[in-house]
Amino acid sequence: MNNDFLYQLALTQIPKIGDARAKALLNEFGTAEAVFKASQKKLEHIENIGSLIAKNIKSFNDFSACEKEIQFIEKYKITPLFILDNKYPQRLLQCYDSPIMLYYKGTADLNTSKIVSIVGTRNHTDYGKNICEKLMEELQDENILVVSGLAFGIDTIAHKAALKNKLQTVGVLAHGLDRIYPKQNTSLAKEMAEHGGLLTDFISGTNPDKQNFPKRNRIVAGICDALIVIESSKKGGSLITAELANGYNKDVCALPGRANDTKSEGCNYLIKTNKASLLTNAADLLQLMGWHDKKPQVKKQRELFIELQPDEKIIFDILQTKETTQIDELYFKSGLSSSTVASALLMLEMQGIVLSLPGKVYKLA
Repeated sequence: MNNDFLYQLALTQIPKIGDARAKALLNEFGTAEAVFKASQKKLEHIENIGSLIAKNIKSFNDFSACEKEIQFIEKYKITPLFILDNKYPQRLLQCYDSPIMLYYKGTADLNTSKIVSIVGTRNHTDYGKNICEKLMEELQDENILVVSGLAFGIDTIAHKAALKNKLQTVGVLAHGLDRIYPKQNTSLAKEMAEHGGLLTDFISGTNPDKQNFPKRNRIVAGICDALIVIESSKKGGSLITAELANGYNKDVCALPGRANDTKSEGCNYLIKTNKASLLTNAADLLQLMGWHDKKPQVKKQRELFIELQPDEKIIFDILQTKETTQIDELYFKSGLSSSTVASALLMLEMQGIVLSLPGKVYKLA
């Protein structure tokens, strides 16, 4: 591990820093090391930092704990993924609250072309289990990466069915990679590390405490192209994950159930309120995502009849690579200051080239 990683890891351990503030600091100073070497006065002037966070940064001295974590990472061949790394899951850059650091043990490409997340109740019915297993069987030739949370119930069924059908599958954890929760899934997790992976934004020694699961769920919701809900009560955690996915502009699908079945109440609600597309089989998913046509899709060539300024051209080129792009991704990929990006976007919007969407998301017109 190089010295840069030491500072990157340390940045995640500063009290009350959070991912949003850490990203604001990286936008301003460029590297984690530069953040630590900045003066307190400069730090205080960054938006949402203030004197308390600036003091926490300048007084941070627990680098020995970070070095110990690096030893753990090296010993168990874990791959750290900092938000500025090319191998960092690029879909997460579209999420305003994406983690600045992830820890990964696995072989699957987290930036593969098709990723589906599956969530659902721990107390599933035979109906939910059968549909989940059938779905994985129908997708076995589609080269899709299956993501879930390694919890009891639908999560475990999805992981096992994916492996059975030779699909790579990744479990997102609410704790460090030095343990597995629930313990009953230890052997499953080992198999997944060899044919998929285990992913977390928590360092070793972190317990699966209650407050960690919402953080876990935002990764499950953000890392995919589509989120599938298979059985959930109306107040279930799966519904919260679906809400997150909708907020990230992901496609959400839900398995319908009987009107009086509490296990399907959440799915039926999502469908009824147009927060999810109805899904009964793999064909529904493939149709929704445009994956049913296996011919390579040719991107439409956009021709501009106006001359762009250099900064505008940089932003335009980034926006051309995908349907929608979140503001943080524009910051990181462009290498421009936040004010320069804002100015370039404004000019592009005024010229009718770029559209602004809710949640600080942008797309080409």
